[in-house]
Amino acid sequence: MEGKWLIADRDLNEREGLKWLLKSSSIPVTSIFLASNYQEFLLLFEQEAPDVVLMELDMISGDDWSSFRERMQIFAPILLLTSAEATFEKARLAIDVQALDLMIKPFSTTKVKEALQKASRKVGVHTGAQRIHYQSRFKDIAYESLFLSQPNETEDYLLAAFKTESTGTISLLYSFLSEYPFKDLNGVFALSDMVVLIFKENCINITEQCQKAMRKWEEEFSEPLAIVAHKGKLQLHEKYLETKKMLEFTYYKGYRQLVEFQYQKDWNHIDPFLDPPEQRIWIDMLANFDLEKIKKWLYDEFLQLHDPYPDPGLIRIRLTSILAQIRRFMKTFNLNEEIAIEKEYRYIFNSILYDTVLYRTVQNLILFIQKIFQAAEASSKKFKQDPIERGISYMEGNFSKNNLRLEDVAQYVDRNPSYLSHLFFSKIGKGFTEVLVGIRMKEAKRLLFETNKPIKEIAVLVGYHNSNYFSKSFKEITGMSPREFRAHLQTQS
Repeated sequence: MEGKWLIADRDLNEREGLKWLLKSSSIPVTSIFLASNYQEFLLLFEQEAPDVVLMELDMISGDDWSSFRERMQIFAPILLLTSAEATFEKARLAIDVQALDLMIKPFSTTKVKEALQKASRKVGVHTGAQRIHYQSRFKDIAYESLFLSQPNETEDYLLAAFKTESTGTISLLYSFLSEYPFKDLNGVFALSDMVVLIFKENCINITEQCQKAMRKWEEEFSEPLAIVAHKGKLQLHEKYLETKKMLEFTYYKGYRQLVEFQYQKDWNHIDPFLDPPEQRIWIDMLANFDLEKIKKWLYDEFLQLHDPYPDPGLIRIRLTSILAQIRRFMKTFNLNEEIAIEKEYRYIFNSILYDTVLYRTVQNLILFIQKIFQAAEASSKKFKQDPIERGISYMEGNFSKNNLRLEDVAQYVDRNPSYLSHLFFSKIGKGFTEVLVGIRMKEAKRLLFETNKPIKEIAVLVGYHNSNYFSKSFKEITGMSPREFRAHLQTQS
């Protein structure tokens, strides 16, 4: 991608030398402008709107710094800086304006060329190159080979997929990999979320080459990179599909690593929802503000996973199931009405759905819980908690007690029993008994489906001392007896 370059340096030899290096390299350039002082720089910058600015940091006075930084923020050119002073202060200024590189005089020709190449690749992203139509540099393999089965495909290939966390850097990654000196390379293909490299079958060091490319990428760019290399013997299309699936393992393993394999691994199945006992554990941990216990539960549940891993989609659902318990806790303390906390809740929800690394989501969730604990403690001093939410939470944790009464719940939420009964009807349209029976029947259905426990035992576990009364209540709710319900489930599975 061609671009305009503006070189600003007080030394004539430095200006001409940098211009010569730029022109003598293979970098595509539309035009090069030169400025010998800050006023010339300002004039050319405003007239030409350069894509890349290569500027001597020392020519900007303290009085001009603020306006210079403002211009860089507004027009956002790709910025390369030079200086004769290798000091922390110069580095701080370079960071302040988000310079791509800071080169210290006297220059190393190699260092300057690397910086120029880096800026050139950045131009593609800067000018919307993510929308360009990529073409493979090799004519014997077409994009269709990745997406469609090729019945007459005779040659076997090795495949490596490179993926960054941000899809906005794909064009930059494509440019970088296209210029990197790979051996036995047979194709470079940019897709919407990755760049695929195809190597000849006789390439014996694909892993080593990819690792070196990763290190070089990390030297130049801060964007994390993950690589998957497929060495199996399959059609190119099948290899691509398997490699794409393997890239999802970054959800568990993170970035900055290379994974190689020869056959596809299957996901392990898990129940994505919290079962009632787990729900009760979460109700208890939240009610007791037990952050340490919550941390341990989340670490044990999500950060101790090993191969075969669960489908990431199921993990995301399980995390949203936990978030539902947290949501109820928030409503108990009216925290959902606080704009800042509600905004953070939505951020956590999006993190669960879209974050590319599980560890980061878990850490975000823990920090959020810590914040709502602090907010809940402050809220309890100022506002009365929602007695219905607290009452339902108490019932979900104690429904197995066959003598659980409205009076017990009323005492827990510090309300008069008659007033609490009125609140149940006015807020959720159900009475205390109907809510309690609903909680008990939900657990009974789970036990009938997931266990082989006898009906009498299930009746006791869900709070009924008389199994006949339990069976009668169950049939009134579901239209089937517990035995008929279990038999029906078995025929469906």
